Amino acid sequence: MSSDKISNAIVYVVDDDESMRDAVRMLLRSVGLSVETFASAHEFLAFDMPDVPSCLILDVRLKGQSGLAVQEQIAASELGLPIVFMTAHGDIAMTVKAMKAGAKDFLAKPFRDQDMLDAVEHALASDEQRRAASRSVADLRRCYESLTPREREVMAYVASGLMNKQIAAELNLSEITVKIHRGQAMKKMGARSLADFVLKAEALGVKMPEGATTPARTQRN
Repeated sequence: MSSDKISNAIVYVVDDDESMRDAVRMLLRSVGLSVETFASAHEFLAFDMPDVPSCLILDVRLKGQSGLAVQEQIAASELGLPIVFMTAHGDIAMTVKAMKAGAKDFLAKPFRDQDMLDAVEHALASDEQRRAASRSVADLRRCYESLTPREREVMAYVASGLMNKQIAAELNLSEITVKIHRGQAMKKMGARSLADFVLKAEALGVKMPEGATTPARTQRN
């Protein structure tokens, strides 16, 4: 496992079997990963997790609370933490339920060390991708907030497929003024092209103002 790819990552292990916690911790630390172990879901959920790429190795059958219930709590909290389940009592229905709910992998005990390392590497890579996407959207939002109200209007109309002439009619502006607003908005958004500008608008969920004329209606009229 190439642990140097995500050097600051942390792997969390929740299992009420101390010997299993110790074995998994030793395995992951042998490839240079930081590991935090917990004997219960309550201990884990109360832990103040740092904002770094992470994943959770979770026993599906815990005393007092099932791993699937913990998975539901994590999903409800919107942590986005990738989960690798492990169990000595798994069945097909349980596996399907866990995977449908977003689990990255499901390993039956006893598992091969390499299978666990591969599952963790995949889960950490997935979390890093999620974080990168989140950072990208956050950067876009900061750019969007720098737009003037008029530039935001023009961006919304452009993203909805209206041409400059149509936008000018909607906003009661000259076409050249619309072009200026569009150019300024594209510059502030760091858009390399009109297509890139539209993609950024879609990523932000920018929509055409209510009551505005759609391209299809404009063409028919």
